[in-house]
Amino acid sequence: MGKKKVLSEGAISEMVYPGQGEVLGVVTKLLGFDRIMVKCQDGAERLCRIRGKMKRRVWIREGDIVIISPWDFQTDTRGDVTWRYTHAQAENLRRKGLLTL
Repeated sequence: MGKKKVLSEGAISEMVYPGQGEVLGVVTKLLGFDRIMVKCQDGAERLCRIRGKMKRRVWIREGDIVIISPWDFQTDTRGDVTWRYTHAQAENLRRKGLLTL
């Protein structure tokens, strides 16, 4: 099998949209370990964790646009990061009107 390659931003061509129960957000603060603060589009500010699947493959910085999946409990305060958009993809979301932050 071997290791999976880490894709550069130029190699990512698929466009992922938020699904049912998912929210777009902007990373406001990196807290260390695998936790970040995200200002979500629904007005809540959530403490989110980066999923293990993404942890070492995708680097997240302040100001990045991400998809958040709120937890079943503590929906307004906690969530998981499921996807990070590249800068070109974020601009595409803004042009389509899906991102209002």
